Amino acid sequence: MGVSITGIGVVSAIGMSVEENLRSLRESKSGIGPLHYLQGTKASRAGEVKASNDDLRRALGVSTEYVSRTSLLGLQAAREAWGDNKRSGVIRTGLISATSVGGMDRSEVFYKDYLSQNKPDYQLLTTHDSGSTTERIARELGITGYINTLSTACSSGANAIMLGARLILQGTLDRVLVGGTDALSGFTIDGFRSLMIYDEQWCRPFDESRAGLNLGEGAGFLLLEGEKSLELTGNVPVCQVSGWANAADAYHQTASSPDGKGATLAIENAIRRAGIGLGDISYVNAHGTGTKNNDHSESVALKNVFGDHIPPFSSTKAFTGHTLAAAGAIEAVFSVLAIQQNLIYPNLNYQTPIAETGLAPVAQLNTAVPVNAVLSNSFGFGGNNSSLVFTRYE
Repeated sequence: MGVSITGIGVVSAIGMSVEENLRSLRESKSGIGPLHYLQGTKASRAGEVKASNDDLRRALGVSTEYVSRTSLLGLQAAREAWGDNKRSGVIRTGLISATSVGGMDRSEVFYKDYLSQNKPDYQLLTTHDSGSTTERIARELGITGYINTLSTACSSGANAIMLGARLILQGTLDRVLVGGTDALSGFTIDGFRSLMIYDEQWCRPFDESRAGLNLGEGAGFLLLEGEKSLELTGNVPVCQVSGWANAADAYHQTASSPDGKGATLAIENAIRRAGIGLGDISYVNAHGTGTKNNDHSESVALKNVFGDHIPPFSSTKAFTGHTLAAAGAIEAVFSVLAIQQNLIYPNLNYQTPIAETGLAPVAQLNTAVPVNAVLSNSFGFGGNNSSLVFTRYE
């Protein structure tokens, strides 16, 4: 039996809520464009959330300035996923939040002032630690049980979901709020530019002409519940997380293995854990960063697993940009919506298949087929590969 999902929340470059994100996905509306709020980077475009820190603080009722943008985005999505649920002394509740950037956006302000000897505010550094975001969300929502922070690069959000599901099935917790959040920062954008995998044009996942990724920011959270929690809360499941797997190929510090070994193992084991056949996968929400290496490696992995019968697949990162630790969680929310709404999202900007593999992603929104099971891939630096399987609640 899978773990039930009873709440979802998301904020990204294409919307401040689940409803807004869904509308943009239906309308093939990308959020990638020129930067308005982040200053000091040479990047020409990214998937920036359309709200300033002041806007977010006002909307969330956060009065202090000593809070990172990562925390603000995370709190926005976590509140939506948590909904009207209450703290309970009977339901063992946990929170697992993932991030890779942490409070870097505020630390950059501090170091700029520090290096220029312009009266640096040392209190800004209190937001730097990745765990500060998790602790703030837990405090705001009244979650006092199991609290954990994960950071495994771009697979972080998926690994938070995986860990939460395992804790429920092991009987350690009854419900867990899981997800990830990351904000744009000059450090990460310029870091990816130094690796020469940042595309100054609109990214083109799985296209032969792909030249790199566009970074993005945002947060995604899901409320997972086991049987005991469902009985006590009366919440109605919207979907199930039925399969998961992590496989580390450790091929390179930043590059995926060209033979797709780690990705292949993650996909195979996640589907096996879900207890369904390869032909039961309706749609694959691919990692699809738009880099030469990743898209080729993932294409090889799909061929390794599915052979000549690859399900419809696409990457949604041309909508949101690559949101790093938040990507697996945001795309998990998109996967749930795909099942709820029977949607297969378009792979924006695709024109020509990768020469070595010849695979063609879905290029137009598809609403004509039922979507009962979605495979969602998240592959991180160092070969930390994670795959999740979401299925319709029966």
